[in-house]
Amino acid sequence: VMRQELAVLRRGQVLLALAITVVGYAGVFAVFTYIQPLLLQVTGFTQSAVSPVLLVFGVGMIVGNLLGGRLTDRRPTSALLGSLAALVVVLGALGLALHSKAAMVIFVGLLGVAAFATVAPLQLRVLEHARGAGQNLASSLNIAAFNLGNALGAWLGGVVIATQAGLVATPWVAALLSAVGLGLALWSVQLQRRRTASPSVCAQVG
Repeated sequence: VMRQELAVLRRGQVLLALAITVVGYAGVFAVFTYIQPLLLQVTGFTQSAVSPVLLVFGVGMIVGNLLGGRLTDRRPTSALLGSLAALVVVLGALGLALHSKAAMVIFVGLLGVAAFATVAPLQLRVLEHARGAGQNLASSLNIAAFNLGNALGAWLGGVVIATQAGLVATPWVAALLSAVGLGLALWSVQLQRRRTASPSVCAQVG
């Protein structure tokens, strides 16, 4: 049983899916870890206003979870690529909206939606490619990948803040990280389509 579970680590698509989770989610936490100082020091919110803004993020999380689940049930690949693309756009927009209180409230909420809409398609992609090998291990590894993305994003955000670019650069670094995650997802889908197409081409030739 253990050998069957470990066999999942030899599947390139599973490893690629885990990498998408790590890098894509690093983008979320590269900015969200520092959302309070961004709201206070850059946007100009008062301390008492920060909690309501974070509540908007929480509502966005709930909406994103529901939306991501429904879209994944219908069109899993579109849900994966669409949610990651939305995440990149929202993070970039957050970088442009830093000095507008109204815009920040909107985009913090949309960040919650986009970030948590990715959870279901990312989890499904790992499980799909782990089928017949070690889905339990793959599922556990994907949860670990989310946590690793959290830590990596927070660390990279801290590195950026320590440079001349400062706090205001965190949304752009976050968008770049999630864009890399989107790029990996596109590559993964392309590889899958090539592999699916190859047997049918061989069958036609035969």
